[in-house]
Amino acid sequence: MLTLKCPYCGVQACETELSPGYEAHLKRFGPGSSDDDFETYLFTRPNVKGVHFERWRHAYGCGKWFLAARCTTTLEVFGTYSAQTPAPPAEIIEAIKSKRPDWSPET
Repeated sequence: MLTLKCPYCGVQACETELSPGYEAHLKRFGPGSSDDDFETYLFTRPNVKGVHFERWRHAYGCGKWFLAARCTTTLEVFGTYSAQTPAPPAEIIEAIKSKRPDWSPET
């Protein structure tokens, strides 16, 4: 079972207490964007196995949104952080690289 620590209230919550918000740190395209940009945003994002940055809501707790770095194949969690953070914090990147030295944010 997936367990994430809410960075706001500090509770270790299992996935039944959380609501997924899907991928984090996406550049969103909306009104005024080109058709190609909007199509790429909706349909052609990479969906690789491995480390992902995701949005989660502590639905049955404090109710706040937060971000998590985890591996989609092993459910290993590298850390959680505030939803207002524009990029993964350095300590999260270090945690990932310490266990996966060949990993880079582009993969």
